[in-house]
Amino acid sequence: MGKPKRERDLADTEAQAITRNIRVSPRKLGLVAGLIRGRSAQDAIATLTFSKRRIAQTVKKTLESAVANAENNHRLDVDQLVVSRVEVGRAIVMKRFHARGRGRSARVEKWFSHLTIVVAEQQQQTAEPTPQQEAA
Repeated sequence: MGKPKRERDLADTEAQAITRNIRVSPRKLGLVAGLIRGRSAQDAIATLTFSKRRIAQTVKKTLESAVANAENNHRLDVDQLVVSRVEVGRAIVMKRFHARGRGRSARVEKWFSHLTIVVAEQQQQTAEPTPQQEAA
């Protein structure tokens, strides 16, 4: 029997991919996420390919997964996909300690993050003439 199917949260022209528990702080992941927000999917993949940050490869894999979901699961045109939303969330924090002098200790926090990428199909816009172009 199983449980009933959940209603889809996204629009018909959107697809998403989620990566959970990435071993990087949300602050660092947010910097990389800001690079691709609002860009076309192909442009975002090219940007992540040549980024020097270590976490860019994980973000690239998540973006490629979102593009594959759009193509295979929702039949969207890959050439018209745009990164519409990139969400970075806070996950668990591992707490460790670092031994210090005179019997003291210091706390070390190892942050984890969640990443959600939503791609949307954007229709080609026909350029409407501006009033100055119509007058000419």
